[in-house]
Amino acid sequence: MIPLPIGTLVDPAPAPSPARPTLAGRVITIVPLDAVAHAATIYEGTHGSEEKERLWTYMADGPYPDRSSFAAGLQKKASSKDPLFFAILDTKSQMAAGYAAYLRIAPADRVIEVGSIMYTTNLQRTVPATEAMYLMARHVFEDLGYRRYEWKCDALNSPSRRAALRLGFKFEGIFRQHMIIKGRNRDTAWYSMLDNEWPARKTAFEQWLDPSNFDTRQQQKISLSELNSK
Repeated sequence: MIPLPIGTLVDPAPAPSPARPTLAGRVITIVPLDAVAHAATIYEGTHGSEEKERLWTYMADGPYPDRSSFAAGLQKKASSKDPLFFAILDTKSQMAAGYAAYLRIAPADRVIEVGSIMYTTNLQRTVPATEAMYLMARHVFEDLGYRRYEWKCDALNSPSRRAALRLGFKFEGIFRQHMIIKGRNRDTAWYSMLDNEWPARKTAFEQWLDPSNFDTRQQQKISLSELNSK
């Protein structure tokens, strides 16, 4: 009898659930989200103008009507274990410029997702923004030993989809009518990065983040997308 195909054997040991570490980079520091310490600058960076409030278009919550309701929402995030939220701090000023979370945490399968990413307008499309994603990915693969790192977003969210590919995630497909968010249909685009892909992704991140990759006007010499295509 011809044997049926089965998956390759892997170490079945579970990964640890992520705790609340501090991840220090060159220009950014990742710390546990603190609703008291971080609410003011994140609120100011995401509310008060049409441009800022557009940041909430594809988020499950927000924008908020006032500071107190935002602070209450941030407190719920800070108290959650899955999603597990972190603030993104400018290393020099120690001011919060956004937040991100680990979620859909599955230690038995060693699978984890990064998401609920909120970058203020000052953080978007900057070196600190990329370094934050590098630090979170490195922690998942090197410190916690996960096999699969996921990125998901609304299929209509073109900036997030471009970011996933730029950061080295691979597109896997669209889950149609996957969710209802704010009363609207959401088709979800799925991306992933695997542990055996991480060494090359890490090299690309570190080459891009190196100060020598930027000229005197702080313009990149080689893009992260180009480095990840090698």
